[in-house]
Formats: sequence, structure tokens, C-alpha cells
Amino acid sequence: MSDAHYPLGKNLQNTFFEAFKDQGDLHYSVVAPSPLNNPVLVSSNVLLATELGLNSEHMTDSAMINLMAGDLSGTKLQPIAAVYSGHQFGVWAGQLGDGRAMTLGELAVDDIKTGKSQLWDIQLKGAGATPYSRFADGRAVLRSSIREYLCSEAMHGLGVATTRALCLVNSETPVYREDVESAATVCRVARSHIRFGSFEHFHYRNQPEAVKALADYVIARHFPEWAENNQKYVKLITHAVTETAKMIAQWQAVGFAHGVMNTDNMSILGDTIDYGPFGFLDAYNPDFICNHSDANGRYSFKNQPSVGRWNLNALATSFMSLLPSEALVTALKDYEPTFLQHYRHLMATKLGLKEYTENDESLINNLLRLLEENKVDYSLFFRQLCYFSNDNRALRDMFVGREAFDGWAELYMQRLNQQPLSDEGRLTAMLQTNPKYILRNYMAQAAIEKAEQGDYSEVHLLLEVLQNPFKEHTQAGHYAGLPPDWAETISVSCSS
Repeated sequence: MSDAHYPLGKNLQNTFFEAFKDQGDLHYSVVAPSPLNNPVLVSSNVLLATELGLNSEHMTDSAMINLMAGDLSGTKLQPIAAVYSGHQFGVWAGQLGDGRAMTLGELAVDDIKTGKSQLWDIQLKGAGATPYSRFADGRAVLRSSIREYLCSEAMHGLGVATTRALCLVNSETPVYREDVESAATVCRVARSHIRFGSFEHFHYRNQPEAVKALADYVIARHFPEWAENNQKYVKLITHAVTETAKMIAQWQAVGFAHGVMNTDNMSILGDTIDYGPFGFLDAYNPDFICNHSDANGRYSFKNQPSVGRWNLNALATSFMSLLPSEALVTALKDYEPTFLQHYRHLMATKLGLKEYTENDESLINNLLRLLEENKVDYSLFFRQLCYFSNDNRALRDMFVGREAFDGWAELYMQRLNQQPLSDEGRLTAMLQTNPKYILRNYMAQAAIEKAEQGDYSEVHLLLEVLQNPFKEHTQAGHYAGLPPDWAETISVSCSS
């Protein structure tokens, strides 16, 4: 790689390409991006660049911006687009694949915690058509790119397992949707982009050898210590089950709705991927549907845990050539207890409890029922709960049924008094658990509207705030309260 493109490091490699290059286009297709016209940097993620060992100052170099806009001239990069299939809204959709995404390669990064090197996929979304674009243009518009860029970092800031975003580039390249819009690219960074649907693809094509090869690749890259273990495939499916359960527990605890939990949008490693019609809860509503395209509410907020289990069953089906059904059933049985244990722990922590006990189940459920009945804002309530005391006026005023809240608050106070933790200690812990800022749709919309006029200041502000959502940000105080009334008119769909 030339010095002009050094910001991505000299060690950019492509183990996925090398692992399957002798098998034609079975696992992927070699692709060439279509560079954007007159690209301009909207935002670069200094925090992530530093974590990846990159010089963040190089992120604003013209050569780097051009690279992030799909111009690979002067490099030896050989991008690929991966094939996969999947169930979409519960129906088998057949072959899909990276229709508007292409992986430039993998960056080796030393993990400070483990002392080992870990590979991170460097992927461009919106850099042009691939063989899997299905007659589409392979482009991404600025508005959806802003949403993905900000939300992936917001989720990371909240401690949720997720892909990341390194930079966002706008351009003068026109794309045609409902209206003419400007094309943009997002540079995604992920531990892996292999999905449940990647395994389903080969299973339903009756290619068990390809299923095995893909599983072996995942193990070799991410779990090399399992390579010689005769239970390695059991370990892989079990890991997918438990990490998916933990991820969805995190979604439920922070009030996040993914919106399109198709099996092709589920990571084999249990990371949140593919941000489209997502939404965070405003008023607590378990029936919340963030995707306008989801007419039947399959992916409503309350359904996410059960959909996660459904998707894992689909993944397990694709492992049938690797493992007997008894082993797969055993692995799947870990899902519910893992989800419940993790969710209960997260909710107890949000309540300022050092440990979850069985009696806390009713305390949590009764609170959620009150929040739903009184249409109380989920995140604002928990942030205000950090300051809970016998004088509950601020909290109490959030409820129409104040007497019902008083009854719950009395039980909550009794529970707090059972643990050896000072009010100051509880406050400190809860302020690090209950965010002051989440990415509400109206906030993203405000950034989009300014960016479409060439003003990227709101994107910069929101990135800084959402990467540190538990802190006070005086410059963003207007985003710490209830959403405006017009926020209810925002509609997002699979095309968003």
C-alpha cells in the first residue's frame, strides 16, 4: 500500500479472500468500486481511528478521503463482496449478498486486554454496485449514511456489542430514490461481517462442504484455540447463541429497536450490524415498531428476544451437516436463561441494585407496566431515577397516576435500604449506567437536514455526545429532554 494511504496501515490483508480464492465465486465476488464525484469528508471518527492504531490526522488527507469514497488508485487493494442468503420477515428470501457493501481488507490491531492481534474488517458501504445488487445502484444516500454512522457509535458508547464507523463521506454523485439525493459512503469497521445467512446460503444450496469451510474460517480467525478441539462446532454455535442473547438483552435494557432482524442481519459473533430503520424508545411502549415497512410488527420492540431465538433456530438448521440435532437443541436451550440472566442484571444495575434477586422481578415488571400505562419517557425516567430520594417530586410528576407510582417508589426505597450502598455511591453507579443522551430519530433528522445544506456541524456535535452518552454536554443540553411533538411524524423504513 502506498504511503499516501498509510492511514489504514501497512498490514491491511484479506484472509477471507485468501481462504476461498480457489473456489471461484462460491463465497464472494471480486469487485471494483465506483468512486464518488468530488467527495467531501463529513466526519471522521478520531476515537475509533486511535483505537485502530491509525494516525487520526491522516483521516482528513485528500488521499484518504478519496480512498473512503471508493478511489483505490495507487493501492493494491482487491475489494470483495460476500454472498449470503437469509430469512426476511420470517420468509426464505434466497440469495442476497453485499449489494452495496464491499470489504477492502482486514486491519490487524493489537488487543491491549489480551495482548493478541485481532483482525477488523474495513468495509465501504455505498461505493457502487456488486453482483449481489439485484439491479440496484449499490449506492447509499447521505441521510441513511448519517443514521448508520451515528447509531453504530451511539451503541458503542452505550456499551452494546456493535459494528463501528470510521468515517462518513458525502459527494456530488446523484442517486435516485423518491427524489434526487447525494451519494455517500460509510466506512464500517467490524470484527466480522459473516452472518447467520452466510451459513444458511450454503445449507439451502446443499453444499455442506462450504458450510464446514465457513465455520472453519470463523474458528481459525476468531477462536484459534478451538481449532484442534473435537467440539469446535458445538463451541461455535453455543457462542453464537449466548452472545446473541446478551446482545439482545442489551438492546432491551437501553430501549433500542433494530427494526429489521432478518437472519442476514444477524452477526455470527453477536454484534449489532446493519443499521437501517432503527429507533430508540421515547415513551415506553413494548409494542413500538420502528420500521414503517414492518406492517405486522414482527420486529416490534417486545418481539426482539423471541425473534433472536427464531433466528438462532434458523442458524442451527444450517449447522445440521456439522452437528447432530441433539447437540444443536442443547446449544439452543442456553438462549433463554442467558438472555434472562443478562437482562435482569442490566435492569437491576439501571435501578442501582448491586445484585439481582428473585424478588426484583416484580419490582422491574411493575415499573415497566407503570411506564407503559403513563407513557413515560424510558431514558429520561431512568436518568432522573439516579437522583431518587424520599422527595420524589420530579419523578412523580412524570406520571399521570401519581399514587400508583408512590406505591412502587415505597417498595423501591425498601429495596434500596436492603443493600450496603450509600446514596452517593448509588448515584455515581447509576449515572454511568443510565444515559443522558440516546440517538432519538429527531436528533438524527436535525443532523441530516443541516448536512443536506452542506453544514456538518450537527453530525460532529452528535458524534461527540453519543460517544460519551453518560456525561454532561452543555453544548447539547437541548437534546437531553423530551423530543419535540414533530418527532412523531418521522417515518423510517428499510430504505432509510
